[in-house]
Amino acid sequence: MKRNLKTIIRTILLLFLITSTALLTYLHFFAADDKNLSGVWIAKQDMTNQAAVTALNWLQDMEAVSISLEEMEQYMQGLTIEVNLTMEQTARSEGTFQCNILPESYETCNQAAYEAFAVAFQDLLTERLRMAGYTGSTDKEAIEQLVTETFGMSTVSYLMSCGPKLLPPLEDLQAQYDGSGTYQTKDGILTRQSDDGWQVTTKTEYYLRKSSTLLLSEDAGYERPAIYRLQ
Repeated sequence: MKRNLKTIIRTILLLFLITSTALLTYLHFFAADDKNLSGVWIAKQDMTNQAAVTALNWLQDMEAVSISLEEMEQYMQGLTIEVNLTMEQTARSEGTFQCNILPESYETCNQAAYEAFAVAFQDLLTERLRMAGYTGSTDKEAIEQLVTETFGMSTVSYLMSCGPKLLPPLEDLQAQYDGSGTYQTKDGILTRQSDDGWQVTTKTEYYLRKSSTLLLSEDAGYERPAIYRLQ
């Protein structure tokens, strides 16, 4: 009986040891890693609504032609600008960071926005021509030629030159996102402090890391967070 009791106790102790070792291993390699934010993080900021609202407001001056915001957003799908956030942990719960908007990403997004706007503009122009009794060809090539003959440039060039600015200026986005300096993390809050030589700027956000995904939000409920992916 005593021998069986000793065997049971040894088994329980062995299982406890195995479980404890597994837990410590997890905490060391995984949980600790979730708190280490080192790496290059990329976020794709969606500019669809911004571009769609601006384009819609400009098109509202076209009489007898209507289009909803939802319809305009269908033209403007997939418009994103990349934000690069590089972080390096230098001590427990603190480190250095550098964040910037990629200019080439901005230019690509801006071009895509005007190309999408051109398609919407041509479709609305086609609709208006039909309503006016136009009997000529209304295929894409014919409409593009009509725009070129009327304005002396392509639809995209015309909208970029004479239409609205679909995206905020690059300088405004850089002022919002760009910066470098130091960061600290505590109780799920990321505080970044940047110094451009003229002034010190402090930005505080709630953060949550899940494996290769980093969520940053000004709201504790993580409504509409910035989603960064580890590269």
